[in-house]
Amino acid sequence: MRPLAVSIACCVLAASLLAGCGGSGEDADVPTPAEARAALRGAPAPLAALHAQAGELLPGGQEAFDRRLAELRGHPVVVNAWGSWCGPCKEEFPVFQRLAARYGRSVAFVGLDVTDPKGDAQTWLRDHWVPYPSYVDQDEKIARKIGATVGLPTTVFYDRDGEQATIKQGPFRDDKALEQYLQRYLGAVPSQ
Repeated sequence: MRPLAVSIACCVLAASLLAGCGGSGEDADVPTPAEARAALRGAPAPLAALHAQAGELLPGGQEAFDRRLAELRGHPVVVNAWGSWCGPCKEEFPVFQRLAARYGRSVAFVGLDVTDPKGDAQTWLRDHWVPYPSYVDQDEKIARKIGATVGLPTTVFYDRDGEQATIKQGPFRDDKALEQYLQRYLGAVPSQ
């Protein structure tokens, strides 16, 4: 009996340690909304307008999305296509939460919520706030137009002139990977 009790205790301890190292720790260094807002204070007007809609799902389809991109000319733009149903999208969200706060005074970040039930997307954004809005793309028209056709997540980078600089299919696994794209393709530097 004694070896069984020791085995059970070891299993419980191992499970506790693994649970402590899992999901909840990965978001520990994500800025709070207040921290992100403070980091983004002083952004140029077009970027400040994005920050004012942080965490919102915006309607309007292709027309509204195109109008926003036109308003952002003069600033590099990062469009991240995601869905709350997409596991890899969820994994990369903390990367965008951190880097949008770090680069958001010089780079515009915009989300594109693809084929997501509105309630699911709203719940996800409420629990995983980002300092920029996402456009609703229920019919995938915007995703097709920007080249997000292979799967999600897909991130599209536009230069200051509104020209597509590059596209990345698949998730950014860490801050350094996204930061390399921001610097290489957009010439971006951190705001803080």
